[in-house]
Amino acid sequence: MEERAHRQTRQKRDIRAVLAESSDFVGAQELHRRLKERGSGIGLATVYRTLNDLVEHAQADVFTGTQGQMFRLCASEGHHHHLVCVECGRTVEVDAPIEGWVDAVAADHGFTRVRHVLDIMGVCADCARRLDTESDG
Repeated sequence: MEERAHRQTRQKRDIRAVLAESSDFVGAQELHRRLKERGSGIGLATVYRTLNDLVEHAQADVFTGTQGQMFRLCASEGHHHHLVCVECGRTVEVDAPIEGWVDAVAADHGFTRVRHVLDIMGVCADCARRLDTESDG
């Protein structure tokens, strides 16, 4: 498995290329649709497997929202957190001052090799305006 994740196959390059076109999160099925539009014969199972490999090796981010699992290429290296619009998927990487707290809570309970995920979900200003306009009409 380790070798497969680091091997640069045509499928992985194609998937990375489509992911790179969007700074926001995209679902696996949408990604698969975009690949098919380009004439790719990559199957949906391969898309899911490749996305999970990218996430496992910190090359892609994933979050689970109302639309299921969503993916995007990591915009920065190292550990980071996201502010995500639940309407349009717009994503902003944010610094969260919680690392010390996470380490302290883990140590207090005897946990080691700790990892965590923090995604803050909300509605971006553009979507909030659109939703307000829709509810007024």
